[in-house]
Amino acid sequence: MNMKIQFTQSKEILLTTHAGLAAVGALLSHTQLSQRLNRSAVKGMENPIHGNGEVMKSYLGLLCQGKSDFDHIEPFRKDTVFQTCLGIRKVPSSPTLRQRLDAAAQTIDANWNDILLQESADLIRNLNAPVTGLDAGEHTVIPLDIDVSPFDNSGTKKEGVSLTYKGTFGYAPIFAYLGREGYGVNLQLREGSTHSQKDGADFLRETIHYARRITSDRLLVRMDSAHDSLENLQVCHAEKDVDYIIKVNLRGASKESWLRVAEDKGISCEQRPGKTTYIGAITFPQKDFDCNLRQVFQVIVRTIDRDGQVLMFPDVEVNVYWTSLTCSPWRVIELYRDHGTSEQFHSELKTDLDLERLPAGKFDTNELVLHAGVFAYNLLRIMGQESLRQDDAPIRGGVGRRRIRTVIQNIIYIAARVSRHARQTSFNFGRYSPWFQTVRRIYQAFA
Repeated sequence: MNMKIQFTQSKEILLTTHAGLAAVGALLSHTQLSQRLNRSAVKGMENPIHGNGEVMKSYLGLLCQGKSDFDHIEPFRKDTVFQTCLGIRKVPSSPTLRQRLDAAAQTIDANWNDILLQESADLIRNLNAPVTGLDAGEHTVIPLDIDVSPFDNSGTKKEGVSLTYKGTFGYAPIFAYLGREGYGVNLQLREGSTHSQKDGADFLRETIHYARRITSDRLLVRMDSAHDSLENLQVCHAEKDVDYIIKVNLRGASKESWLRVAEDKGISCEQRPGKTTYIGAITFPQKDFDCNLRQVFQVIVRTIDRDGQVLMFPDVEVNVYWTSLTCSPWRVIELYRDHGTSEQFHSELKTDLDLERLPAGKFDTNELVLHAGVFAYNLLRIMGQESLRQDDAPIRGGVGRRRIRTVIQNIIYIAARVSRHARQTSFNFGRYSPWFQTVRRIYQAFA
Protein backbone atom coordinates (compact mmCIF):
# COMPACT_ATOMS: atom_id res chain seq x y z
CA MET A 1 0.00 0.00 0.00
CA ASN A 2 1.33 3.44 -0.95
CA MET A 3 1.39 5.87 1.96
CA LYS A 4 0.65 9.52 1.21
CA ILE A 5 3.37 11.94 2.27
CA GLN A 6 2.47 15.44 3.36
CA PHE A 7 4.62 18.40 2.31
CA THR A 8 4.78 21.33 4.74
CA GLN A 9 7.15 24.27 5.12
CA SER A 10 8.56 25.55 8.38
CA LYS A 11 9.44 29.16 9.15
CA GLU A 12 12.73 28.01 10.63
CA ILE A 13 16.00 27.30 8.87
CA LEU A 14 16.28 23.57 9.44
CA LEU A 15 19.05 22.54 7.11
CA THR A 16 21.65 23.89 4.71
CA THR A 17 23.13 21.82 1.91
CA HIS A 18 26.17 24.05 1.36
CA ALA A 19 27.78 24.43 4.77
CA GLY A 20 31.21 24.18 3.12
CA LEU A 21 30.79 27.75 1.84
CA ALA A 22 31.85 28.81 5.33
CA ALA A 23 35.40 27.82 4.36
CA VAL A 24 35.10 29.89 1.16
CA GLY A 25 34.08 32.90 3.24
CA ALA A 26 36.99 32.28 5.61
CA LEU A 27 39.40 32.26 2.66
CA LEU A 28 37.93 35.47 1.23
CA SER A 29 38.50 37.17 4.59
CA HIS A 30 42.25 36.81 3.94
CA THR A 31 42.00 38.99 0.81
CA GLN A 32 41.44 42.67 0.06
CA LEU A 33 39.05 41.73 -2.74
CA SER A 34 35.92 43.47 -1.42
CA GLN A 35 37.78 46.60 -0.37
CA ARG A 36 39.55 46.97 -3.72
CA LEU A 37 36.42 46.32 -5.77
CA ASN A 38 34.39 48.76 -3.67
CA ARG A 39 37.00 51.46 -4.32
CA SER A 40 36.88 50.89 -8.09
CA ALA A 41 34.54 53.25 -9.89
CA VAL A 42 32.17 51.46 -12.26
CA LYS A 43 30.63 53.65 -14.94
CA GLY A 44 26.91 54.26 -14.40
CA MET A 45 26.92 52.59 -10.97
CA GLU A 46 27.25 55.54 -8.58
CA ASN A 47 25.90 54.87 -5.05
CA PRO A 48 24.54 51.37 -5.83
CA ILE A 49 22.42 49.40 -3.38
CA HIS A 50 24.85 46.47 -3.58
CA GLY A 51 28.57 47.13 -3.21
CA ASN A 52 30.91 45.81 -5.89
CA GLY A 53 32.54 43.46 -3.38
CA GLU A 54 29.15 42.10 -2.35
CA VAL A 55 28.24 41.38 -5.97
CA MET A 56 31.51 39.61 -6.73
CA LYS A 57 31.49 37.53 -3.52
CA SER A 58 27.94 36.42 -4.31
CA TYR A 59 29.03 35.28 -7.76
CA LEU A 60 32.09 33.51 -6.33
CA GLY A 61 29.72 31.70 -3.96
CA LEU A 62 27.84 30.44 -7.02
CA LEU A 63 30.98 29.42 -8.89
CA CYS A 64 32.27 27.50 -5.88
CA GLN A 65 29.14 25.34 -6.19
CA GLY A 66 29.78 24.69 -9.88
CA LYS A 67 27.12 27.18 -11.02
CA SER A 68 28.03 29.87 -13.55
CA ASP A 69 24.70 31.13 -14.94
CA PHE A 70 23.55 34.46 -13.49
CA ASP A 71 20.02 33.15 -12.91
CA HIS A 72 21.39 30.61 -10.43
CA ILE A 73 21.69 33.44 -7.89
CA GLU A 74 17.90 33.69 -7.43
CA PRO A 75 17.45 30.73 -5.01
CA PHE A 76 20.05 32.29 -2.70
CA ARG A 77 18.56 35.79 -2.39
CA LYS A 78 16.78 34.92 0.86
CA ASP A 79 19.28 32.27 1.95
CA THR A 80 20.70 33.72 5.17
CA VAL A 81 23.20 30.86 5.44
CA PHE A 82 24.65 31.85 2.04
CA GLN A 83 24.97 35.44 3.27
CA THR A 84 26.49 34.46 6.62
CA CYS A 85 29.05 32.11 5.08
CA LEU A 86 30.27 34.68 2.55
CA GLY A 87 30.00 37.67 4.87
CA ILE A 88 27.62 39.68 2.70
CA ARG A 89 24.69 41.84 3.76
CA LYS A 90 22.34 41.20 0.85
CA VAL A 91 22.45 38.92 -2.19
CA PRO A 92 21.91 40.73 -5.54
CA SER A 93 19.26 39.70 -8.02
CA SER A 94 20.11 38.06 -11.30
CA PRO A 95 19.62 41.30 -13.33
CA THR A 96 21.76 43.24 -10.84
CA LEU A 97 24.51 40.63 -11.05
CA ARG A 98 24.49 40.67 -14.86
CA GLN A 99 24.33 44.47 -15.13
CA ARG A 100 27.15 45.02 -12.63
CA LEU A 101 29.49 42.58 -14.35
CA ASP A 102 28.59 44.12 -17.73
CA ALA A 103 29.34 47.60 -16.43
CA ALA A 104 32.58 46.58 -14.70
CA ALA A 105 33.81 44.78 -17.82
CA GLN A 106 33.13 47.88 -19.95
CA THR A 107 34.87 50.24 -17.49
CA ILE A 108 38.54 50.02 -18.39
CA ASP A 109 39.70 51.92 -15.29
CA ALA A 110 37.90 49.47 -12.97
CA ASN A 111 40.52 46.74 -13.64
CA TRP A 112 38.44 43.95 -12.07
CA ASN A 113 40.35 41.34 -14.07
CA ASP A 114 43.68 42.51 -12.68
CA ILE A 115 42.30 42.75 -9.14
CA LEU A 116 41.03 39.17 -9.26
CA LEU A 117 44.37 37.82 -10.53
CA GLN A 118 46.41 39.84 -8.03
CA GLU A 119 44.27 38.97 -5.02
CA SER A 120 44.22 35.30 -6.02
CA ALA A 121 48.02 35.19 -6.27
CA ASP A 122 48.47 37.08 -2.99
CA LEU A 123 46.07 34.70 -1.22
CA ILE A 124 48.10 31.65 -2.27
CA ARG A 125 51.29 33.33 -1.07
CA ASN A 126 49.89 34.67 2.22
CA LEU A 127 48.44 31.29 3.20
CA ASN A 128 51.68 29.48 2.33
CA ALA A 129 49.63 27.11 0.20
CA PRO A 130 51.79 24.23 -1.07
CA VAL A 131 53.39 24.91 -4.46
CA THR A 132 55.16 21.69 -5.42
CA GLY A 133 58.08 21.57 -7.85
CA LEU A 134 59.82 18.96 -10.00
CA ASP A 135 63.36 17.59 -10.03
CA ALA A 136 65.30 18.95 -13.01
CA GLY A 137 68.77 17.70 -12.16
CA GLU A 138 70.71 20.59 -10.68
CA HIS A 139 67.56 22.44 -9.63
CA THR A 140 64.08 21.89 -8.34
CA VAL A 141 61.77 23.89 -10.61
CA ILE A 142 58.17 25.03 -10.23
CA PRO A 143 56.26 24.17 -13.43
CA LEU A 144 54.48 27.07 -15.12
CA ASP A 145 52.25 25.52 -17.78
CA ILE A 146 50.78 27.72 -20.51
CA ASP A 147 48.27 26.35 -22.98
CA VAL A 148 45.17 27.19 -25.03
CA SER A 149 41.93 25.30 -24.46
CA PRO A 150 39.00 25.89 -26.85
CA PHE A 151 35.57 26.49 -25.30
CA ASP A 152 32.69 25.12 -27.37
CA ASN A 153 29.97 27.79 -27.58
CA SER A 154 28.44 26.63 -30.84
CA GLY A 155 24.83 27.50 -31.52
CA THR A 156 25.13 30.93 -29.87
CA LYS A 157 25.55 34.50 -31.13
CA LYS A 158 27.93 35.68 -28.42
CA GLU A 159 30.56 38.25 -29.25
CA GLY A 160 33.87 36.69 -30.27
CA VAL A 161 32.54 33.22 -31.07
CA SER A 162 34.28 31.87 -34.18
CA LEU A 163 35.79 28.67 -35.57
CA THR A 164 38.49 27.22 -33.30
CA TYR A 165 41.34 24.92 -34.29
CA LYS A 166 39.30 22.04 -32.84
CA GLY A 167 36.68 22.60 -35.54
CA THR A 168 33.98 23.91 -33.19
CA PHE A 169 32.62 27.42 -32.83
CA GLY A 170 33.56 29.09 -29.57
CA TYR A 171 36.43 30.82 -27.79
CA ALA A 172 40.13 30.00 -27.53
CA PRO A 173 41.22 31.24 -24.09
CA ILE A 174 44.82 30.84 -22.94
CA PHE A 175 45.60 29.78 -19.35
CA ALA A 176 48.66 29.58 -17.13
CA TYR A 177 48.92 27.18 -14.17
CA LEU A 178 51.55 27.11 -11.44
CA GLY A 179 52.97 24.13 -9.56
CA ARG A 180 51.95 20.51 -9.65
CA GLU A 181 48.78 21.62 -7.86
CA GLY A 182 47.82 23.68 -10.91
CA TYR A 183 46.92 27.05 -9.38
CA GLY A 184 45.57 29.44 -12.02
CA VAL A 185 47.87 32.47 -12.28
CA ASN A 186 46.85 34.12 -15.55
CA LEU A 187 44.38 33.88 -18.41
CA GLN A 188 43.11 35.73 -21.42
CA LEU A 189 39.85 35.13 -23.24
CA ARG A 190 40.34 35.15 -27.02
CA GLU A 191 38.15 34.82 -30.04
CA GLY A 192 37.98 31.28 -31.36
CA SER A 193 39.98 31.95 -34.51
CA THR A 194 42.85 33.69 -32.67
CA HIS A 195 46.26 32.07 -33.21
CA SER A 196 47.73 30.63 -30.02
CA GLN A 197 50.89 32.74 -30.24
CA LYS A 198 49.17 36.10 -30.80
CA ASP A 199 50.62 38.49 -28.19
CA GLY A 200 52.20 35.37 -26.70
CA ALA A 201 55.39 37.06 -25.50
CA ASP A 202 53.42 39.74 -23.64
CA PHE A 203 51.21 37.09 -22.04
CA LEU A 204 54.27 35.07 -21.01
CA ARG A 205 55.95 38.11 -19.48
CA GLU A 206 52.77 38.99 -17.56
CA THR A 207 52.37 35.38 -16.42
CA ILE A 208 55.87 35.27 -14.96
CA HIS A 209 55.06 38.51 -13.12
CA TYR A 210 51.97 36.95 -11.51
CA ALA A 211 53.87 33.75 -10.68
CA ARG A 212 56.48 35.87 -8.90
CA ARG A 213 53.74 37.21 -6.60
CA ILE A 214 53.40 33.63 -5.33
CA THR A 215 56.92 32.19 -5.33
CA SER A 216 60.51 33.29 -5.78
CA ASP A 217 61.63 29.74 -6.60
CA ARG A 218 63.02 28.81 -10.00
CA LEU A 219 60.29 28.46 -12.64
CA LEU A 220 59.99 26.04 -15.56
CA VAL A 221 57.87 27.42 -18.40
CA ARG A 222 56.30 24.65 -20.49
CA MET A 223 54.52 25.35 -23.78
CA ASP A 224 53.54 23.29 -26.81
CA SER A 225 54.59 23.75 -30.44
CA ALA A 226 51.94 26.41 -31.10
CA HIS A 227 54.15 28.72 -29.00
CA ASP A 228 57.41 27.92 -30.78
CA SER A 229 58.73 31.47 -31.14
CA LEU A 230 62.10 33.09 -30.56
CA GLU A 231 60.21 35.90 -28.78
CA ASN A 232 59.17 33.46 -26.04
CA LEU A 233 62.75 32.24 -25.68
CA GLN A 234 63.96 35.83 -25.36
CA VAL A 235 61.41 36.53 -22.60
CA CYS A 236 62.57 33.49 -20.62
CA HIS A 237 66.25 34.38 -21.06
CA ALA A 238 65.59 37.95 -19.91
CA GLU A 239 63.90 36.82 -16.68
CA LYS A 240 65.86 35.70 -13.64
CA ASP A 241 65.62 32.05 -12.54
CA VAL A 242 63.33 31.01 -15.38
CA ASP A 243 63.93 27.81 -17.36
CA TYR A 244 61.81 26.58 -20.24
CA ILE A 245 60.79 23.60 -22.34
CA ILE A 246 58.98 24.63 -25.52
CA LYS A 247 58.15 22.03 -28.13
CA VAL A 248 59.55 22.83 -31.57
CA ASN A 249 57.18 23.28 -34.49
CA LEU A 250 59.02 21.32 -37.19
CA ARG A 251 57.15 23.16 -39.95
CA GLY A 252 58.98 22.24 -43.20
CA ALA A 253 61.85 20.31 -41.63
CA SER A 254 62.03 16.77 -42.99
CA LYS A 255 61.90 13.82 -40.64
CA GLU A 256 64.69 12.15 -42.57
CA SER A 257 67.09 15.03 -41.82
CA TRP A 258 66.33 14.71 -38.10
CA LEU A 259 66.85 10.96 -38.34
CA ARG A 260 70.34 11.59 -39.73
CA VAL A 261 71.04 13.99 -36.84
CA ALA A 262 69.75 11.43 -34.36
CA GLU A 263 71.91 8.66 -35.80
CA ASP A 264 74.96 10.95 -35.60
CA LYS A 265 74.38 12.71 -32.27
CA GLY A 266 71.94 10.55 -30.34
CA ILE A 267 71.90 7.36 -28.29
CA SER A 268 69.78 4.54 -29.69
CA CYS A 269 67.67 2.06 -27.80
CA GLU A 270 65.61 -0.78 -29.25
CA GLN A 271 62.48 -0.74 -27.10
CA ARG A 272 60.99 -3.76 -28.87
CA PRO A 273 61.61 -5.59 -32.15
CA GLY A 274 60.98 -3.13 -34.94
CA LYS A 275 61.01 0.02 -32.76
CA THR A 276 64.21 2.02 -32.22
CA THR A 277 64.34 5.30 -30.29
CA TYR A 278 67.14 7.88 -30.62
CA ILE A 279 67.52 10.48 -27.86
CA GLY A 280 70.06 13.28 -27.68
CA ALA A 281 70.71 17.02 -27.67
CA ILE A 282 72.40 19.60 -29.85
CA THR A 283 73.54 23.15 -29.07
CA PHE A 284 74.23 26.00 -31.45
CA PRO A 285 74.64 29.79 -31.38
CA GLN A 286 71.70 32.00 -32.26
CA LYS A 287 71.62 35.68 -33.15
CA ASP A 288 70.39 38.01 -30.36
CA PHE A 289 71.20 35.44 -27.64
CA ASP A 290 74.30 35.69 -25.43
CA CYS A 291 74.54 31.90 -25.02
CA ASN A 292 74.10 28.79 -27.12
CA LEU A 293 70.57 27.46 -27.47
CA ARG A 294 69.85 23.80 -26.75
CA GLN A 295 67.48 21.43 -28.49
CA VAL A 296 66.60 17.99 -27.17
CA PHE A 297 65.35 15.49 -29.74
CA GLN A 298 63.56 12.16 -29.68
CA VAL A 299 63.35 10.26 -32.97
CA ILE A 300 61.37 7.01 -33.07
CA VAL A 301 61.74 4.64 -36.03
CA ARG A 302 59.16 1.86 -36.43
CA THR A 303 59.68 -0.90 -38.98
CA ILE A 304 57.17 -3.25 -37.32
CA ASP A 305 53.93 -1.99 -35.78
CA ARG A 306 52.70 -3.05 -32.35
CA ASP A 307 50.59 -5.83 -33.88
CA GLY A 308 53.65 -7.41 -35.50
CA GLN A 309 52.90 -6.21 -39.03
CA VAL A 310 56.08 -5.42 -41.00
CA LEU A 311 55.82 -1.95 -42.53
CA MET A 312 56.67 -1.41 -46.20
CA PHE A 313 58.31 1.94 -45.34
CA PRO A 314 59.71 2.87 -41.91
CA ASP A 315 57.48 5.16 -39.85
CA VAL A 316 59.53 8.02 -38.40
CA GLU A 317 58.27 10.14 -35.49
CA VAL A 318 60.21 13.25 -34.45
CA ASN A 319 59.83 15.33 -31.27
CA VAL A 320 62.15 18.27 -30.63
CA TYR A 321 62.19 20.67 -27.67
CA TRP A 322 63.83 24.03 -26.95
CA THR A 323 65.16 23.97 -23.41
CA SER A 324 67.47 25.85 -21.09
CA LEU A 325 67.80 22.86 -18.77
CA THR A 326 71.14 21.10 -18.60
CA CYS A 327 69.80 17.78 -17.31
CA SER A 328 69.76 14.62 -19.41
CA PRO A 329 67.68 14.65 -22.61
CA TRP A 330 65.48 11.86 -21.31
CA ARG A 331 64.62 13.90 -18.18
CA VAL A 332 63.71 16.88 -20.37
CA ILE A 333 61.32 14.67 -22.34
CA GLU A 334 59.78 13.35 -19.11
CA LEU A 335 59.29 16.87 -17.79
CA TYR A 336 57.55 17.93 -20.99
CA ARG A 337 55.25 14.90 -20.90
CA ASP A 338 54.12 16.02 -17.45
CA HIS A 339 52.91 19.21 -19.16
CA GLY A 340 49.92 17.15 -20.31
CA THR A 341 48.56 17.37 -16.76
CA SER A 342 47.38 20.89 -17.61
CA GLU A 343 44.63 19.29 -19.71
CA GLN A 344 43.11 18.10 -16.43
CA PHE A 345 43.12 21.66 -15.11
CA HIS A 346 41.30 22.82 -18.26
CA SER A 347 38.73 20.08 -17.73
CA GLU A 348 38.08 21.11 -14.13
CA LEU A 349 37.48 24.72 -15.16
CA LYS A 350 35.25 23.79 -18.08
CA THR A 351 33.17 21.01 -16.56
CA ASP A 352 33.47 21.10 -12.75
CA LEU A 353 32.84 24.87 -12.64
CA ASP A 354 30.47 24.79 -15.64
CA LEU A 355 32.39 27.52 -17.45
CA GLU A 356 32.76 26.13 -20.96
CA ARG A 357 29.55 27.75 -22.23
CA LEU A 358 30.08 31.22 -20.84
CA PRO A 359 26.89 32.91 -19.57
CA ALA A 360 27.04 36.40 -21.14
CA GLY A 361 26.55 37.66 -24.66
CA LYS A 362 29.25 40.32 -24.37
CA PHE A 363 32.87 39.32 -24.88
CA ASP A 364 34.31 41.55 -22.12
CA THR A 365 31.75 40.29 -19.59
CA ASN A 366 32.64 36.69 -20.39
CA GLU A 367 36.31 37.51 -19.86
CA LEU A 368 35.47 38.91 -16.41
CA VAL A 369 33.39 35.81 -15.67
CA LEU A 370 36.36 33.63 -16.61
CA HIS A 371 38.66 35.62 -14.29
CA ALA A 372 36.15 35.13 -11.47
CA GLY A 373 36.07 31.44 -12.39
CA VAL A 374 39.85 31.10 -12.00
CA PHE A 375 39.62 32.87 -8.62
CA ALA A 376 36.94 30.39 -7.49
CA TYR A 377 39.00 27.53 -8.94
CA ASN A 378 41.95 28.60 -6.76
CA LEU A 379 39.75 28.86 -3.67
CA LEU A 380 38.58 25.28 -4.20
CA ARG A 381 42.11 24.12 -5.03
CA ILE A 382 43.43 25.58 -1.77
CA MET A 383 40.66 23.83 0.16
CA GLY A 384 41.35 20.56 -1.63
CA GLN A 385 45.06 20.69 -0.87
CA GLU A 386 44.35 21.61 2.76
CA SER A 387 42.14 18.51 3.02
CA LEU A 388 45.20 16.38 2.18
CA ARG A 389 47.35 17.70 5.02
CA GLN A 390 45.91 15.14 7.45
CA ASP A 391 44.57 11.65 7.00
CA ASP A 392 41.01 12.33 8.19
CA ALA A 393 39.15 12.35 4.84
CA PRO A 394 37.14 9.24 3.86
CA ILE A 395 38.71 9.35 0.35
CA ARG A 396 42.45 8.72 0.61
CA GLY A 397 44.48 6.61 -1.81
CA GLY A 398 47.68 8.65 -1.59
CA VAL A 399 46.52 11.33 -4.05
CA GLY A 400 48.62 14.46 -4.48
CA ARG A 401 45.82 16.71 -5.69
CA ARG A 402 42.11 16.77 -4.89
CA ARG A 403 39.93 17.25 -7.99
CA ILE A 404 37.67 20.33 -7.96
CA ARG A 405 34.56 18.20 -8.43
CA THR A 406 35.45 16.18 -5.33
CA VAL A 407 35.85 19.39 -3.31
CA ILE A 408 32.45 20.69 -4.46
CA GLN A 409 30.58 17.44 -3.90
CA ASN A 410 32.07 16.49 -0.54
CA ILE A 411 33.22 19.73 1.08
CA ILE A 412 31.03 22.52 -0.32
CA TYR A 413 27.87 20.43 -0.57
CA ILE A 414 27.93 19.11 2.99
CA ALA A 415 24.62 19.19 4.84
CA ALA A 416 24.24 20.63 8.33
CA ARG A 417 21.44 21.68 10.65
CA VAL A 418 21.54 25.40 11.34
CA SER A 419 20.97 26.87 14.79
CA ARG A 420 21.31 30.44 16.03
CA HIS A 421 21.70 31.56 19.63
CA ALA A 422 23.09 34.74 21.18
CA ARG A 423 24.07 36.08 17.74
CA GLN A 424 26.09 32.93 17.09
CA THR A 425 25.45 30.61 14.14
CA SER A 426 26.19 26.91 14.55
CA PHE A 427 26.30 24.14 11.99
CA ASN A 428 25.35 20.79 13.48
CA PHE A 429 26.44 17.87 11.35
CA GLY A 430 24.99 14.39 11.37
CA ARG A 431 26.52 11.70 13.54
CA TYR A 432 27.67 9.76 10.47
CA SER A 433 28.75 12.73 8.35
CA PRO A 434 31.98 11.26 6.86
CA TRP A 435 33.56 14.59 5.87
CA PHE A 436 32.79 16.45 9.11
CA GLN A 437 36.30 16.25 10.59
CA THR A 438 37.88 17.40 7.33
CA VAL A 439 35.47 20.30 6.74
CA ARG A 440 35.82 21.53 10.33
CA ARG A 441 39.61 21.38 10.08
CA ILE A 442 39.64 23.30 6.79
CA TYR A 443 37.41 26.02 8.20
CA GLN A 444 39.48 26.32 11.37
CA ALA A 445 42.66 26.56 9.31
CA PHE A 446 41.43 29.71 7.55
CA ALA A 447 38.89 31.27 9.93
